[in-house]
Amino acid sequence: MASQNRSSNSLVVPQASAALDQMKYEVAQELGIQIPQDGYYGYMATRDTGALGGYITRKLVQMAEQQLAGKSSR
Repeated sequence: MASQNRSSNSLVVPQASAALDQMKYEVAQELGIQIPQDGYYGYMATRDTGALGGYITRKLVQMAEQQLAGKSSR
């Protein structure tokens, strides 16, 4: 499991890196997408990487909405 991040994006909360990485592998498994072990995504289909990113974004938004709903009901 390579944790090389070749993206130019940086995390707002660097401590979230491990959790986001874990989420990426969980989502890929749910979608039946094989993540390259060497961390190089160049050989993956754009459709697969887009689906992976989109699904992760939906899950993160859902988590944030649930957290906000819990805070506003207090």
